[in-house]
Amino acid sequence: MSGATIDIEERLRLAVDYIPEGLVVFDSDLRLVASNTRSRELLGLPGSLLEPATPLYDIALFLARRGDLGAGDAMSLAAQRVQTLTQSHATVSQRQGAKGQVLEFHAARLPDGGLVISFADVTTRVDAETELAAINQTLEGRVEERTAALVQVNAELEVARAKADAANRDKTRFLAAASHDLLQPLNAARLYTASLVERAGGTGLDDLAQSIEASLTAVEEIMSALLDISRLDSGALRPVPAPFQARDLLKKVGVEFGPLALKKDVALKVIDTAAGAVGDRALIGRVVQNLVSNAIKYTRPGGRVLVGVRRRGARLRLDVIDTGIGFNKDQSGLIFAEFSRLENGARMAQGLGLGLSIVKRLVTALGLTLELDSREGKGSRFSLYLPLGRAPANGAEAAAPGREPASNLIGVRILCVDNEKAILDAMEGLLGGWGCDVRSARSLRDIDKDRLLLGWLPDLVLMDYHLDQTSGLDAIEWLRHNVGGHLPAALVTADRTAAVRALAEERGITVVTKPVKPAALRATISGLAGQGARKRLVAG
Repeated sequence: MSGATIDIEERLRLAVDYIPEGLVVFDSDLRLVASNTRSRELLGLPGSLLEPATPLYDIALFLARRGDLGAGDAMSLAAQRVQTLTQSHATVSQRQGAKGQVLEFHAARLPDGGLVISFADVTTRVDAETELAAINQTLEGRVEERTAALVQVNAELEVARAKADAANRDKTRFLAAASHDLLQPLNAARLYTASLVERAGGTGLDDLAQSIEASLTAVEEIMSALLDISRLDSGALRPVPAPFQARDLLKKVGVEFGPLALKKDVALKVIDTAAGAVGDRALIGRVVQNLVSNAIKYTRPGGRVLVGVRRRGARLRLDVIDTGIGFNKDQSGLIFAEFSRLENGARMAQGLGLGLSIVKRLVTALGLTLELDSREGKGSRFSLYLPLGRAPANGAEAAAPGREPASNLIGVRILCVDNEKAILDAMEGLLGGWGCDVRSARSLRDIDKDRLLLGWLPDLVLMDYHLDQTSGLDAIEWLRHNVGGHLPAALVTADRTAAVRALAEERGITVVTKPVKPAALRATISGLAGQGARKRLVAG
């Protein structure tokens, strides 16, 4: 062997002694061939056991007798250790060293049947892994605790939400029932007041009568607003879109608000149209009612309010334009807030500031767009965009708004049916003052028992919806069966749900909501009386 080769072997042997792992090599008979210094340090072996030709078993037996391999028979433990290191081509194992450290052994069989074993002190790594495992276990425990807490919180929230939903439904039902019960006496009060207003003219009591009527109107507006908000918040108002004639919507505006505008000396102009739209007509009507009511309320005497529609592409733009007090751009966000009123408006008219809040909620529920433009001191324009649709057939002509119906009601025979005696008394007083021939009953049984229809046939019937023994709609059908299918009828009700209105429309029955507005009632009666006369003429 050359000197260069010897030099390389010496350098290699020197390098092996300086590596941080222990290294031992055995021949095919498992006798020691070579070892490095680090192996003696890690295993704590006497020098005699690291002499060449020392059997692997002798080294394992020494370690077993010292207790490194655990409790038990030393010879058996030594044999098991040798088997562990040699049983496969390559093995990895760990055991505790003499100094309590953790040693990791990598054993591999050589091509000639020999064995090479490297081992290192991995105590630091094992401690880190153990600590990491403990941290992970702690984290898992904390995650489980947090998850359990979150599940419990979610369950509690679900229970609370269910309770809140139930409470909201109960509130809505309560408000609906309470509003019906409250609107009944309020309706009677409005009817009595209307009679008082008509009879007090020129007596010095007309101002007092007007003040009473204004107070009752304010109460009605507050109740209607609160009921609408409750139904919107509870989800009870669900839009049912369908094609309708914009003309019908505008006609109702003219009939309902014409007398109010006339009384305030505001020129209300409703422009007729043949256009059709698609949407929930009842809810859209509620939006338009609030917009027109506000326009008249905040327009000074001598001012003007214009209501009409214009086609804009695939949509209709329904405009409510006034020459009222207006507002500046900085105030546009405030007008839709609940219980928020601008200073000029608060000085000009009473109210809670709920009308436009309801408009905003309804527009959102309907999925429509509301546009506004206003100039302080000049007026405002509110524009509601509706999907364009084909107008259903048989549209009625728009009524001329802005003036109280001029038709003469003297001698018109009217049958009033309501389960509240106070309302019947008030209705008789009001209609009697208009010259109508009025008969009243609290039920169908009373009509039959008192023989109201004997020798007397009504020109029209005003029927309450909630009767003691049946619904007003069924009662109207019974009367038509007995009097004649041509009998015009109006359902007078405090129930403002879309379902009731839809049922009435299916049967050709007009709906008048309580509290009854005298001017709107008079217009309704005039229309029904004329309708009845036309049907009798055709039948004759």
